[in-house]
Parts: sequence; structure tokens; C-alpha cells
Amino acid sequence: MNASFNTLSEGRRNILNALKKRGELRADQLAESTGITASGIRQQLNALQADGLVTHLEKREGRGRPKHVYKLSAAADALYPRMYSELTNELLDYVREDDPDMLENIFKRRMQRRLKNAQARFEKLKTFDAKVAALTKILDEDGYLADFQKISDGNYLITEHNCAVIGVALQYGQACSSELEFLRLALPDASIERVAHMIAGAHMCAYSVQQTKRK
Repeated sequence: MNASFNTLSEGRRNILNALKKRGELRADQLAESTGITASGIRQQLNALQADGLVTHLEKREGRGRPKHVYKLSAAADALYPRMYSELTNELLDYVREDDPDMLENIFKRRMQRRLKNAQARFEKLKTFDAKVAALTKILDEDGYLADFQKISDGNYLITEHNCAVIGVALQYGQACSSELEFLRLALPDASIERVAHMIAGAHMCAYSVQQTKRK
């Protein structure tokens, strides 16, 4: 995260991360996910709303009165990595105009660099589980706010709650296709499919990971 995010207290960072991951949450859900007391979470939410980082809306869930549901404001979302997308897109536009083949090569080289680094970190890992955890950590370090969960024996779900290159991905599909290729090449013993996509309107990108080769 950038310096502005890091100036927030740990409690407020945890609240923002929870909302970033889940999209929308009630106060009681935030209290449960962050470990903050009910009274404490309301104080933090009031402060975050006053700072323009959190907004709320009323949402009806079944019978009864509508409940407050909280979500990140545009200002809070902007605290997460974007990798200077405007400048990047401008430069990529120039490359595409002059040499479309070079544009494809740029994304390919980025993918290959990430793959090489990942493979170096996987060298001493013996199990598939460890490789999934290491790959998720790489994605998290790259600014994707990633986590994973084991769905069943040999099956995982890797979720990216933030897209560090969303500004580029909206204009250049190669950013998304190269991401999927990177994951598949990094874990050649798995079948990987994208099951949620921010570009398609989801609030995260998610990948189904199924182990295909077992020792």
C-alpha cells in the first residue's frame, strides 16, 4: 500500500481491507472479520465516513427494517495500487501505434519475468499446497491483495481482491490474458480457470485451481 494507506491505524486498515475483499459488509460482519468490538467498529466506521473513505447504503435482507451496509468510497479504493495507469497507457498507446508486435512482446516479457521469479521461489517447495501458497504470496506482494482457500482435495480458489493494473487492463486485454498465462505456467501441474473477473463487473478476480498431476 502507499504511504497514505500506511498512515491509518491498523484497525482502520483492517476494516478497509475487509471491505475491499468482500465488497459490502454490515457493521456486525466487519466486527467479526476484524476482531474489533461492536462499539469499536461503529466508532471506526464513523471516523472513516467522516474522512470520506467509507460510504453506506440501506439494504433490505428479508423481512424487517433495512440494514446499513458499508463499502469503500472511491477515495479509499484509490489508496490501493494502480501502478500509474494513465502514464502507462499513454506509453503503451505510442508502442501500439508504432509497432503492434512490440506491444504484445512487452506483455509477454513481463509475464516471463514474473514466471522466472516464481519458479526460483518454487525450487525448494515439495508439495503442491506449498506452491499454491507461495504463488498467492507473490500475487499479494505484487499488489493484488490475494488470498486462497482449499475447496477440496487438490482444488483451490485463488482470489485477487485488488487489481494493481486495472487502469491498464481496462484498455489492454493483454494484461488479463498474460495474468492467466502466468498462473498456468507457474503451476503446470494444475488446471487453472478464471471464475470471476473485475473487467466483467465482479469486485474481485478469482481463479479455480485444480491439481492435475500427483506424485
